[in-house]
Amino acid sequence: MFYKYAYIFIALTLLLFTSTCSKGTAKFTISGNITDATLGVGLENGIISIYKVPVGSTEKILIESKTLGSNGDYTFIFPREAMEKYVIEVLKENYFDINEDISFSSLSSSNENYRDYNTTAKSWVKIKLLNNNPIPSDHLRFIKQQGKENCLECCPTSEQNYYGALDTSIYCINDANTNYSIYYWLVGTSTQNLLSVNTTIFDTTDIILQY
Repeated sequence: MFYKYAYIFIALTLLLFTSTCSKGTAKFTISGNITDATLGVGLENGIISIYKVPVGSTEKILIESKTLGSNGDYTFIFPREAMEKYVIEVLKENYFDINEDISFSSLSSSNENYRDYNTTAKSWVKIKLLNNNPIPSDHLRFIKQQGKENCLECCPTSEQNYYGALDTSIYCINDANTNYSIYYWLVGTSTQNLLSVNTTIFDTTDIILQY
């Protein structure tokens, strides 16, 4: 009889211990919405992932990935671990990537953490440069006035210079359905002008600069 009660006592103790440990495991919940800012809707079928980055490291360790629904809402629930930071990454073809750091200290394990982000669709501009009657001293200079900046695929914002014979095209990426413009001048002449287009979503729009 003693052994029977001892067995029951041990089993109950283990059950209580397991339950206590489970309840004591803190978790983070991060929820939010990912918006297609070009069309004003949720980023349907975008792939959202959350990574953890250990203290003193730059390695991103995947926690979870999921596909966004039509409204762009997402929720991640994961164990609270002392990390350098967490990283939210959102990818979708023909959209600019989202990469956002979330510091460990900014998160609460007792409340839901909300993080909303947005991205834009891509479009492109083809800048066609053509000198119809070239001479070696011709000097074309242009600079971007409007257009996407600070991205890996972006064209430079500095002055661009070309000399003599010229027949070439330059492709630049832009936020879809927004303006892209360049201001150009022929150095040493009075010829100068602003050329501007609205770049169509998922497509390439031409700027033709002939002189």
